[in-house]
Amino acid sequence: MGTLDSILERGRPVTDTELARRADWIRLQTVELIAQAGLGHYASTFSAAELLATLYYHVLRINPADAQWPDRDRFLLGKGHVATGLWPVLADLGFYPKEWLSQFGKVGSPVNDHPNMKLAPGIDFSSGSLGHNLSVGTGIALGGRLDNRDYRTFVLTGDGELQEGQVWEAAMAASHYKLGNLTVIIDANGFSGSGPTSDAMNIEPLADRFDAFGWRVTEFDGHDIAALKKALGDDLPDPSFGQPSCLIARTEKGHGVEMFSKQPQAWHLGLLEPDQQADVVAEITKRMELSR
Repeated sequence: MGTLDSILERGRPVTDTELARRADWIRLQTVELIAQAGLGHYASTFSAAELLATLYYHVLRINPADAQWPDRDRFLLGKGHVATGLWPVLADLGFYPKEWLSQFGKVGSPVNDHPNMKLAPGIDFSSGSLGHNLSVGTGIALGGRLDNRDYRTFVLTGDGELQEGQVWEAAMAASHYKLGNLTVIIDANGFSGSGPTSDAMNIEPLADRFDAFGWRVTEFDGHDIAALKKALGDDLPDPSFGQPSCLIARTEKGHGVEMFSKQPQAWHLGLLEPDQQADVVAEITKRMELSR
């Protein structure tokens, strides 16, 4: 069991600059892990980098020494293909040894392209087939209410994932049960694996749709650290509140690297050539050095 000293409380002090640098560190780690595995999701992970950094280094109440601590906040990664950006964070916080990262992408590894709750500490639910995590998150949040626990449940989805019908069944149930301890964060980068989200199945206007389903809705720039800290921190109502929260983070697929953001679909899944990887690393590293 973890000790009280190992618990990371909500609202841990961190500057906006530190979180921005941490997001770029996630991008660098993602590039390295994908090179090791031989294939991976760059652009989708890059759009969520600031979201992951803010959640894990500022927002979530967690206990790395006891991943199953009952009063921890829960985080479910609906868009599971961005787990590449989550693995280095969990290792850095101490959920498992950093040496595990060298096994990424290998058969039998506990850290792989999609998170598996049975293999890796710190994973509250598995992903692979998209569309299930909001339903599970709704159940976890309802369980917290029944157990009189004040943990929060956060679910990160992509806007393409919202094309799954099960998501909207969960949205309906969450408002029916008045789950103010549930927050869905939508990484609204405008693309899914098959192209622009609006071409496959339009899900806009997102704010109006979630509002119609009875959710409290906030929309903001998902790369603006100050806006993220506000939306995920002081602006969130108490877990006892009677309405679930929907945070629509407007993001750019491939954000942080010009080549990715200009061709987001081409870099949804792929592998950089050595010279391309050197350029990408140099672009990110230069920005990090300028922010010192």
